[in-house]
Amino acid sequence: MLQLDYVAPTTADEAVRALGGGQAKVLAGGTDLLVQMRSGRVRPQRIVDLKRIPGLIGVREEAGGFVIGAATPGAVLGEHKALVKAWPGVVEAANLIGSTQVQGRASIAGNLCNASPAADSVPAIIAARAVAVVIGAKGRREVPVEAIAVAPGKTSLAPDEFVLEIRLPARPARAGDAYLRSIPRTEMDIAVVGAGVNLILNPDGGVAEAHVALGAVAPTALLVPEAGAAIIGSKLDEAALERLDAAARAACRPISDKRGTADYRIKIAGVLARRAAKIAYQRASEA
Repeated sequence: MLQLDYVAPTTADEAVRALGGGQAKVLAGGTDLLVQMRSGRVRPQRIVDLKRIPGLIGVREEAGGFVIGAATPGAVLGEHKALVKAWPGVVEAANLIGSTQVQGRASIAGNLCNASPAADSVPAIIAARAVAVVIGAKGRREVPVEAIAVAPGKTSLAPDEFVLEIRLPARPARAGDAYLRSIPRTEMDIAVVGAGVNLILNPDGGVAEAHVALGAVAPTALLVPEAGAAIIGSKLDEAALERLDAAARAACRPISDKRGTADYRIKIAGVLARRAAKIAYQRASEA
């Protein structure tokens, strides 16, 4: 019978050493890992539980931005008023992951490292230009979150590396974000398409900076610079929204499956990008 070793280190360095000892998996919230183990999809020889490492659970403000520990549950994000005010789209996306019970465990770092192209929080944190702080035997490095997943279920992390925290940048005035998804049911389903938009406005209301990310339309969530560029300088008039819609659709490389055809996903990607941009623009106007 295969023996399963469980360790709960109290420092990041101990966790790195534990990961380097064999076929190990990181446990943050466990809402993906435990399901995969039960189904036989993964068979780790060791589980490295991160939750006893100081700072791995919680949100702190630093240099005007926010640092989210890798094992911080989505429910904690929703209770952090300053984070909700600064990054409502990121929090909304994180709070779409699973049921109320799942929200008590699931983390955005886990959502990121599960590497599902349909992960709800990932387009939102990509649009936010978040950075993952990764630690391993070779030290620490900062990685744009869009560079963590490289294929469905696969990441760029080395076997002895894990995400220590997610860093959201400082928020200037007149900034807003939003995340929307399309699902076949009213709740607790996997996104057929997801769209995250993050905007910063000039004092005259023109779009000074725009970042657009899409989920479930390619093997990994996509940052779509062309979609952001399409609305720079505009006040999000209809012509700008048409350009945004077209750029979002052009970036899609979806598959067809039982939840939606490729053509449907492409169409909806443009629609959701437009709608999310309108919400982000409204929030930025009121910030």
